[in-house]
Amino acid sequence: MTQLTNDTFLRALLREPVDYTPVWMMRQAGRYLPEYRATRERAGSFMALCKNPELACEVTLQPLERFPLDAAILFSDILTVPDAMGLGLYFAEGEGPHFEHPVRTEADVERLPVPDPEGELKYVMDAVSTIRRELQGRVPLIGFSGSPWTLATYMVEGGGAKNFSRIKGMMFDRPDLLHRLLGKVADAVSAYLNAQIARGAQAVMIFDAWGGALAPANYRDFSLAYMQRVVETLTREAEGRKVPVILFTKNGGQWLGDMAKTGCDALGVDWTTDLADARRLVEDRVALQGNLDPCTLYASPERIREEVARVLASYGKGHGHVFNLGHGITPDVNPEHAGAMIAAVHELSRPYHQ
Repeated sequence: MTQLTNDTFLRALLREPVDYTPVWMMRQAGRYLPEYRATRERAGSFMALCKNPELACEVTLQPLERFPLDAAILFSDILTVPDAMGLGLYFAEGEGPHFEHPVRTEADVERLPVPDPEGELKYVMDAVSTIRRELQGRVPLIGFSGSPWTLATYMVEGGGAKNFSRIKGMMFDRPDLLHRLLGKVADAVSAYLNAQIARGAQAVMIFDAWGGALAPANYRDFSLAYMQRVVETLTREAEGRKVPVILFTKNGGQWLGDMAKTGCDALGVDWTTDLADARRLVEDRVALQGNLDPCTLYASPERIREEVARVLASYGKGHGHVFNLGHGITPDVNPEHAGAMIAAVHELSRPYHQ
């Protein structure tokens, strides 16, 4: 495949020397961009957009046409995996994702297949191949999946959750059943990410959106243990170079030290944890990614620049930092403000790498 023109992101994830702090944004291909909204309207629906490799490629590349980002991330959704397991994903207007067949009983868990990434999820793999071809080596491509705990949460709840009563009810009342479910989901996530790597993803990220809803002991047993299981099964070298693995638990700052022991290469950090504290917790064993509060992008470009400077200073001198938002960019942000953040990162980070 085409050699990378800009591999700063990959080198930063491996804590290798770089000239500046690389930057990308979670949900960088999204509704804040008018060109994304136009493509989604052409597709007809969100899932139709996800399932069309050419259009998924188009929206993946849109932010790179607008901004000098240091990585592209596959446009898809974390719920493609449970959808491929036969749960019947659909999106209700204004209500978010739902499943026609939630997983509630022992029979439901037993029935679940581990989907073939080149079968039921071939549209995602085709999107990865198409994006890699169209990137032409400009920047690396990130593949991703939801964490086993997060996917299981959606599968048991039947959609989004406010208090996680169904999944936590299963956790406390039938931990054996939940462990069986999480084992199947972990196998599916491993196969899914390895297939993305085989098709050209140059780094992968596991999004644990709901791990922060757990008590510490439950987090370690039901979320972290299964992310570690996935990490241990991943292809870690392709095309003659390492494939870094990033873990991200929203509201998981207290567990960064434990997360660093999983064998991953980098940890995402949300805005509720100072990067200086995070760096002490992980003892520079892994790179850190983050962590500007997404709402900063509602401020003026001058204030955005000040906050970028604060985040860079909180990480401090040395390599191993990838700049990002602490969570996804919100739909009503002015794209010019995202551009101001990216420009500030590239300019202000250079002294930290001298």
